[in-house]
Amino acid sequence: MSKLKYYLIVAPLRLAGALPLGLAQKLGRLGGQLAWMLGSGSRKVTETNIRLCLPELSEQQRQALARRSLAHTGMTAMEIPLMWEWPVEKCFGLIRETEGLDLVDQALASGRGLILMAPHLGNWELAGLFFSSRYRMAALYSPPHVPEFEDYMIRVRSRLGSELVRGDRKGLSRLMGILKEGGVAGILPDQSPRGKTNAYAPFFGIDVRTMTLINKLVQKTGANALVTYAERLPDQQGFRIVVTEAAPGLDAADPTTAATALNQSVEKVVRRIPEQYQWEYKRLRHQPEGRPNPYKDTDKS
Repeated sequence: MSKLKYYLIVAPLRLAGALPLGLAQKLGRLGGQLAWMLGSGSRKVTETNIRLCLPELSEQQRQALARRSLAHTGMTAMEIPLMWEWPVEKCFGLIRETEGLDLVDQALASGRGLILMAPHLGNWELAGLFFSSRYRMAALYSPPHVPEFEDYMIRVRSRLGSELVRGDRKGLSRLMGILKEGGVAGILPDQSPRGKTNAYAPFFGIDVRTMTLINKLVQKTGANALVTYAERLPDQQGFRIVVTEAAPGLDAADPTTAATALNQSVEKVVRRIPEQYQWEYKRLRHQPEGRPNPYKDTDKS
């Protein structure tokens, strides 16, 4: 049964991975438009997040941004099989521009490790593939809900030598060792963390549960930290790899100060291309006790 589950999951990904970029993006955009027109749960979550995080926008601007966000999230979903199934040289052919790569070289020239924070912005799979081809790199991941999918995911993400480590004690110890040796660690910083290693800090002005892992890694290894993303260019032109500096304070002794710096780092790049952020994720669901669940109505739908 496990083999059957594996093929039922992987076969559609391999079929989608045979598509050209233009067609994949058109299909993804269509899926996003359908999600909008059908009033899906994803649309409701997106509208809620944009309304709360970007109150300075007019209602018309929020609706337009929400619609574009769903289209871009649909494109990301259809691009991921390409990043997993295409030959890596073909994937790299999609990168038309780069910005800020000198920041990576400067950080590693210090002899210390580097944490690359890659929010759910643009195509984070392409960003991970790009940096794993250039540096000794490990990436933190959470095991998928379907165990049969994990082997496949590890194989495609590590085909250039990147090491995938689980977010458990053993994995974090390995991540720390790589940083101490001057390597690179890739982390998605904008997930709502589980467990006790977190703090509440403002994200677009709203206090939410935020990971303190990066703060601990910086303190214990002396690693540098930067933010990166792969921006989707218009008209199926490809992508731009961008690296930018993180907000100061990630090494602060106070976890809340460090968590605030982390969220500021994410917020800064999201504001650059807000339509390419995954607003469909319930980032605001864990707030300090007593705060209402902003997704209460969407959870019922």
